[in-house]
Amino acid sequence: MVRSTMGRLLLATALTTYAGVTTAPAALAQDSEEDSATYLGEIRIGEAAAQDVLGNKTISEEEIEERNPSNIREVFDGESSVQTSGGAAIGTKVFVNGIEESLLSVTIDGARQNKSAFHHTGNVLLDPAMLKQVEISAGLAPADAGPGASAGAIAYTTKDASDLLQPGDAFGGRIMLSGGDNGYGFRGNLSVFGQAQGFEYLLSGTYQHGDDYDDGDGTTIQGTGADIQDYLGKFSYTSDSGSRLTFSASVTEDTGPRAAQPGPGGLLFIRPDFAGVDGVDNIIIDGLSRRTSLSLTYTEEAPAGWWDPFIQIAYNEQEIDAGGVFGTNKSFSGVVRNEFFIGNGTLTTGIDFFDDSAEGGSDAPLSTSGKETLSGIGVFAQARQNLGQRVSVSYGARYDYQSFEGTGGQEFDDGGFSFNGSIDVMLSDIWTLNAGLSHGWGGYQLGEAAVMNLSGPWDYTGFTSSTSKSARLGLRFDTGTWQGRAALFYTEVDDLSAILPTGGARGELADVVSQGVDASLGYLWNSGFARLNYTYADVDINGDPASTTAYYYGRPLGHIFALEAGWDIDDQWRIGGTAEIALENDDAAVTLSGYEVLNLYAAYVPRRFDNLELRLDLRNLFNETYSSRSSDGLDSSRVIALTEPGRTVTLTAALWF
Repeated sequence: MVRSTMGRLLLATALTTYAGVTTAPAALAQDSEEDSATYLGEIRIGEAAAQDVLGNKTISEEEIEERNPSNIREVFDGESSVQTSGGAAIGTKVFVNGIEESLLSVTIDGARQNKSAFHHTGNVLLDPAMLKQVEISAGLAPADAGPGASAGAIAYTTKDASDLLQPGDAFGGRIMLSGGDNGYGFRGNLSVFGQAQGFEYLLSGTYQHGDDYDDGDGTTIQGTGADIQDYLGKFSYTSDSGSRLTFSASVTEDTGPRAAQPGPGGLLFIRPDFAGVDGVDNIIIDGLSRRTSLSLTYTEEAPAGWWDPFIQIAYNEQEIDAGGVFGTNKSFSGVVRNEFFIGNGTLTTGIDFFDDSAEGGSDAPLSTSGKETLSGIGVFAQARQNLGQRVSVSYGARYDYQSFEGTGGQEFDDGGFSFNGSIDVMLSDIWTLNAGLSHGWGGYQLGEAAVMNLSGPWDYTGFTSSTSKSARLGLRFDTGTWQGRAALFYTEVDDLSAILPTGGARGELADVVSQGVDASLGYLWNSGFARLNYTYADVDINGDPASTTAYYYGRPLGHIFALEAGWDIDDQWRIGGTAEIALENDDAAVTLSGYEVLNLYAAYVPRRFDNLELRLDLRNLFNETYSSRSSDGLDSSRVIALTEPGRTVTLTAALWF
């Protein structure tokens, strides 16, 4: 395909290396005679500031707590490069620089996640109640990020008991209760956790139930009421020598009444990503979205010499019942990797595998069904090093081999290499230059489970594996009080086989490109901060602007500004907020309207009861009527686009015991 001037510039000038979402810890030095080289400090390219310029953002535990999210959308408040679609949890999708998460490697506690079974529903159902951090790689992916990281990666990490216990305590708990207007309803979370003689446990349950919300004009958006249940259990044992084994199990489900419309065969199809379909009345029926994840992980808390492993096996299942169609996506995966100390840095090597499936069907009279399977194995190595006082690099490679079987027994096998590299160069004590480049072999993509063989047996003529390339070039400065960064980015994913095939043509190919600018300016003072983020992402599919129904590919993002600020007035009071401004986008198929949304909060911790926090949130303070830039169907004449909640007031009480 024809590449833009920006794409050619970045691919020509981005020089070497990449550090990625996984970074080396700060104090890895080991005094062992087995080491041929000793690492004595942090690898600078792994630091947060360097990674931000390279498109790798970590949303920390503190940032998540400040945002007080009740859904995955609010986790990304203040992030201009990460957008989410609106409505109920069952329909939420995440986009990074305008590219949908199904083209990224998505993990929870290291465990691979499969994508959605139906294009009108979200990909990874997740409740943020026990979320510790989120690591986002926009475009450039390190070799140890796992397979399928064509356009980057999203790594969710949940909390352990040790993250919640107070120093010296063997047992603890937390109760969080929230209530609000405009459909928010009631939300509650109970968590208990403890440790004794090397054993740790964490049990958590969340429940939220609410009514349909009203948008800024007072229009009730049918089928949007929250109906979430989430359960998490984590059990660990750490031996005296530091060997740690952790078992984690989680179930999250959305079972609320959702808006459906008649479709093929007269069946009802839930479309939670739309407010409705023009000329058709909504019919409210119960839907189901359920994610189940299990993992068993071995690590060393006190690595010595050459042994610093991460070993995991995991199972993930995502189930969708959307009325007339239903489907289940499953993934069994594993990884064995180890981090070695080399001259001035580390080398991570390992092997990973997965066995995925997508299986679906529909009710009579359609009575369609089908199953696709995809398995793969990969080997990888990623080095991260300091080269002197001012230059830091990361570079790596992996090889993947995959086997695919179609709905009619069609078999495909292929393999390929992926390479990445990035560099961090200190130009002065204030200014730093960053550049990164990657080429990836993406392999095959499973088709949509819920519509397999919908219009007859699927045709795999032309079906092939995908490849990708990404580049990033940027500068940052840090005076201690002022911090800023700006970067050009380019990501291209080629030869994507149709996941939602027209007429069953699975071999119909698409090329997706996201390119633009990502920047941030922050001001820090002793008791607070203010930060403005800006992202411009031009997303094309086969050379044309992405449509707002380009399922599994991307959305026409355009210009997005995001503001976040927080101020500790004293040891009792904290105030802050976030804002998002989307400029009108006339580069899409139709002009997309701009909007401005402001969210504010105030939190209070009584001095005499410092185990209690009370918080007031005002979301969409000015009662703006708008549709999220990443929502579905904004450019479709048949779709009544989903608008977001109007002004919403919530009160939260958190009690630690």
